[in-house]
Amino acid sequence: MKIYKSHNGKRRGFQMIEVNHFEEVTQIKLSQTMDGRPLYWAAVYLVDGLLIDTGPRHTAEELVEFLEGKNVRFAVNTHHHEDHIGANYLLQKRFGIKIFAHPEAVPLINQVPKLLKYQEVVWGYPEPTQVFPLSERIETEHYRFQVIETPGHSIGHVALLEPEKGWCFTGDLFVTEKPKAFRPHEDVIETIQSMKKLAELPTKRLILFTALGRIVSDGRKALQTCIGYLEDLSRKAENLAQRGLSVTAIREKLIGEDTSLATLTEGDFSADNLIKSILRSKK
Repeated sequence: MKIYKSHNGKRRGFQMIEVNHFEEVTQIKLSQTMDGRPLYWAAVYLVDGLLIDTGPRHTAEELVEFLEGKNVRFAVNTHHHEDHIGANYLLQKRFGIKIFAHPEAVPLINQVPKLLKYQEVVWGYPEPTQVFPLSERIETEHYRFQVIETPGHSIGHVALLEPEKGWCFTGDLFVTEKPKAFRPHEDVIETIQSMKKLAELPTKRLILFTALGRIVSDGRKALQTCIGYLEDLSRKAENLAQRGLSVTAIREKLIGEDTSLATLTEGDFSADNLIKSILRSKK
């Protein structure tokens, strides 16, 4: 593991890069720091000239500097969120590479997003960039990646699978086996269906490379655990709603106190949103 820190007076604070390796995959974790600690990791992956996601705008210069001489040939955005597309513009400007995304994500990447204050502070505004629609397969010199539509976290979300290696780059579809919070737009039913799609892939092994930097060796088991957790939570929340309990009361009974991130994100990332998504799906 190698850790790099840099400071640019034009931007907020220090930026940190942590580099790790798993088989032929290079993981690059990116974050701003506060009091010497990372605020929120965003992981991108480099494999055989393919860059999967480009991280936040605040760390774009550091990422591009690290990638100098690494023979990056093209990139894929797993979805349109600001912490996954932030270096697109600089990568195109510096290396002239093509960047690809799901057709539904293409127009969203080519416009200025509407960010809340916490998103602006933690990740920054990405410059609009022209990217190209993904096909069903991405090929590098040595590997072939299947492009799998995995909506739920967002529209136009994809995962990339290298079936021979069992590498599965999940974007933000999977983060943990027992998620406690959702953003307002997330769809729990689509999330479960997308996870089932990945869990049922006919590969000998399934290794998950997540957008927060966690690499899960037994990905199939982790996905099945998360599916079971969300389905059980959904059944319990529906039963409580039928008894007339409010969203807050259901959350307190099933999850407990809301995550501290609910306050820090002005309710954008919260357990209440998870319960609301479940109840929307039952209507």
